[in-house]
Amino acid sequence: MKLVSWNVNGLRAAVKKGFNDYFDRVDADIFCIQETKLQAGQIELDHGGAYEQYWNYAQKKGYSGTAVFTRIKPLSVHYGLEENYEEEGRMITLEYEGFYLVNVYTPNAKRDLLRLPYRLEWEDRFRLYVLELDKHKPVIICGDLNVAHQEIDLKNARSNIGNSGFTHEERGKMTLLLESGFIDTFRHFYPDREDMYSWWSYMAKVRERNIGWRIDYFLASSRLAPVLIDAQIDCQIMGSDHCPVILEMNDPALLS
Repeated sequence: MKLVSWNVNGLRAAVKKGFNDYFDRVDADIFCIQETKLQAGQIELDHGGAYEQYWNYAQKKGYSGTAVFTRIKPLSVHYGLEENYEEEGRMITLEYEGFYLVNVYTPNAKRDLLRLPYRLEWEDRFRLYVLELDKHKPVIICGDLNVAHQEIDLKNARSNIGNSGFTHEERGKMTLLLESGFIDTFRHFYPDREDMYSWWSYMAKVRERNIGWRIDYFLASSRLAPVLIDAQIDCQIMGSDHCPVILEMNDPALLS
């Protein structure tokens, strides 16, 4: 089973830059995207009718938004956190036989940290939400979590301490989530691998010089460790300021 997650930073723009070619080539069972930046009816992706499609649009036009393309029909679909609605379109939860999949675009604290209090409150609600799911079935969380967890996860760690995405508070919330019973799947397989990032600034020569951050993740309930096969970062894929991340695993239903 192959799962892919990609913050496309505008799906219509990404389609013009090769999104469909990558989608077909990677041949995912489940493909999650964040920052679709569109409304219902503004794009049509068929892919031969092989995938069920689920969209969560933001109320604000050209902002946020998430989507999931899945070959495996889910048992249920939920939008948002506690309520089955969320105005920024940041989350979709799909229930499968052996697990829950949560596709999420975590709020950014903003450069001036103006939104940090909201971000931290979101993190607490999100953790409680996935822990409640985890009582029933294992959980896989994927998406742009907008935080580089450890110094190894960004190029210039010391100069970025306290900046949005690398504050002590945001990193602490990620630590708390992992300590609550989740695995950072990439670090599970590659605990010491350096210079592996999933986001780069659009500033000149930044991506060419690989001055990046790893802020896109697949997290998994710890009890899924026996079915995990590999986690990858497709750093060479262009089309967005983020690149896709991949999780390969055996069917979690085999655990039961």
